[in-house]
Amino acid sequence: MGQGGGKNTVLTFLVVLFVFSILIIVHELGHLFAAKCVGVKVEKFSLGFGKKIFGIKRKDTEYVISVFPFGGYVKLAGDNPAECKGAPDEFFSKNPLRRFFIIVAGSFTNYIFAFLLFIAIFMIGFPTLTTEVGKILSNYPAATSGLKEGDTIVEINKTKVEYWNDLVSIVEKQINAEPLDVTVERGKRLVKLEIVPKVIKGKNIFGQDISVGKIGIMPQNKIILVRHNILESVIMAGEKLLGFTAVTYKGLWLIITGGIPFKESVSGPIGIAVIIGQAAKAGMVSVLVTMAYINVALAIFNLLPIPVLDGGHVIFLMIEKLRGRPVSPRTQEIVSQVALYILIAIVVFASWNDINRFFPFFKK
Repeated sequence: MGQGGGKNTVLTFLVVLFVFSILIIVHELGHLFAAKCVGVKVEKFSLGFGKKIFGIKRKDTEYVISVFPFGGYVKLAGDNPAECKGAPDEFFSKNPLRRFFIIVAGSFTNYIFAFLLFIAIFMIGFPTLTTEVGKILSNYPAATSGLKEGDTIVEINKTKVEYWNDLVSIVEKQINAEPLDVTVERGKRLVKLEIVPKVIKGKNIFGQDISVGKIGIMPQNKIILVRHNILESVIMAGEKLLGFTAVTYKGLWLIITGGIPFKESVSGPIGIAVIIGQAAKAGMVSVLVTMAYINVALAIFNLLPIPVLDGGHVIFLMIEKLRGRPVSPRTQEIVSQVALYILIAIVVFASWNDINRFFPFFKK
């Protein structure tokens, strides 16, 4: 048992390392290709930070693997305004539009990669619960409606339902005490029932108080793989990408405006690693789904208007465009240093919060 647990821990760590590495490589490759497209020399492409473990040079670029794997960077010629000599292949020798292209390319590549992952997920097959009823909870409407364990719900209010998520979505929206017309498949016959959902107070994914309809049933835990053709997968991947993007921006806005608590909404590297580890135990598709979501989150986070992040560099570019000249190197350095300290403080806070959330024994 100890050996099995040890193997699982090692496997989980390798999966976490793999996912983080892919995220970093995709992001930094975006910067690298964009830089090369506009004629900026890429001096170094590093997976990880710190001391170099292994390196190989191709043309003008050195590709290295460094000792601390959770991170990475692309070193461009003349990317420090104080050191830029004005050579045509230096970053700060390029006009603002080309520099903007290089800056946003990392996040854009993460976003496109997430889209491709979602396409692959829908084509491989998404694990989905059927609408077969498992346990029926007492003190809920389903218990007195005539619904039985083993029934398969096929229609609600003349809307066909194939998957458990569809069923839940319809029921939870019913909070006005109106009955649901439910059709179930029982053996070889169809049975029509009427169920009035019970309104329950709960919280949404942002931690906000909401009211939802519940009828008191649990799924049978029969999981099927739902596969789609390429066209359907592309459409569904686009919808999933846009939906998660909207949810992410809404969450950010609620954090900024105080709509949801900062402490309960932010997760750091430890929390992300735990989530990836949990996905690894559920199988390959779950890892791909998690990787896709993190790619979108990384793309959005990197474009936030915070100095030291890509979005902060975009802000400096916008100021340069408005003023007709760049912000002084000294000013950029001071603002970036302050922002870096704040960012480190947030990461430390989020990491401590993750430890308390996922490893409560540390509280003792």
